[in-house]
Amino acid sequence: MDAELPDLYAATSARLVGLLTAMGGSAEDAEEVCQEAWARLVVRWDRVKRYEDPEAWVRGVAVRLLISRRRRRSVATRFLPVLASRAVVAEPSASAVDLSAALALLPLEQRAVVVLHHALDLPVDEVARILQVPVGTVKSRLSRGRAALAAVLSEQVTP
Repeated sequence: MDAELPDLYAATSARLVGLLTAMGGSAEDAEEVCQEAWARLVVRWDRVKRYEDPEAWVRGVAVRLLISRRRRRSVATRFLPVLASRAVVAEPSASAVDLSAALALLPLEQRAVVVLHHALDLPVDEVARILQVPVGTVKSRLSRGRAALAAVLSEQVTP
């Protein structure tokens, strides 16, 4: 194994877990998804190490894995009545809402776009490439996500 791979892991894995936690809201899910993405990178390292930015490759894989995980969870919740009946969604109080909680209210697709664009300061076309969606889709998700965040966060400020 190349010495570059452990160095890349050491330099970037904590940052990736932080990003995934911000997107998904769960540190446990983030760590699992990060591990899966790195496992996929190890298998493909001979090819990926020649890429301009291998970190971007593993980040893109991780974000897509997180979205897939959330999508599967959503389907399971909808089609398993026992779980669905136990799910309780509480409205956040204006004083208790912070940015993390506000992000958690967004659908995962919007949250991913908002976090990648604003937290990582990635341009829209890069976000589209990572998520493998059209630029227009990123722009519409970003617009809807910003609007939803503005509405929730403005409730915090309003007495």
